Formats: sequence, structure tokens, C-alpha cells
Amino acid sequence: MSLVLDAGAFIAYERNHAKVRAYVTTAEADGIRLRTSAAVVAQVWRGGGRQALLAQLLAGIDEVAVTPARARAIGALLALARATDVVDAAVIELAQDDDEILTSDPSDLKRLANASGKRLVITSVR
Repeated sequence: MSLVLDAGAFIAYERNHAKVRAYVTTAEADGIRLRTSAAVVAQVWRGGGRQALLAQLLAGIDEVAVTPARARAIGALLALARATDVVDAAVIELAQDDDEILTSDPSDLKRLANASGKRLVITSVR
């Protein structure tokens, strides 16, 4: 099992959102792997000293590359779900059965998860 973070989870972490911080801290303490997509990082990363918290969090996260094979799988998932958000689909594509995903957009991720056929726990950061 992994804890997968989407862009909303990273933004909440940067803003010291207690719920997201607790999830990350608990996962780390329990030895649960933290994961995200490189597409998510591209969506939230702007560089510079203002993102020190984000840089610190990213240092301990498995950042999954969007390879050519993954890009095709993401596109196929978007077609299957009749969706358009590449970053959301990248999060679902990398997730494995029984992973938990922290998100600010649970409805879109649930739709993609259902289309993927994966058994995922989708948790809102709100």
C-alpha cells in the first residue's frame, strides 16, 4: 500500500493543512511509501525558496515518471472515463490496488478510479 498525493494535497501541505500533514506524518511513521506523478510535480512546482516545504516533502516521495508507455495508458484511461485532466489520470494510472490517494478533487479522481477498475481509497484533503 502507498499514500499517493495529488496536486491539491501538495498545495495543502505547503499551507500547513493539519489533515494532510497528519496523513504524511503517519504514513512515514508506519513505513508506508509516499508516491506521486512527475506530472503532479510539474503542476505544483515553481521553484525558489518559497517552496522549501514542498522541496523537503518531495525529497521523501517516489516521483513516478511519465514514460511513453505510461502516457499511452493515461490517454487510454482518459478516453475510457470520458475525462480530460491528464494530471488526475496520471495519479490514477500510477496507483495500485489498495493505495490511498489524497486529493482536493475527489469526484474527478473517483470517476477515473472507477473507469480504471482499481480498488483505491480516495480521501479529500478538505
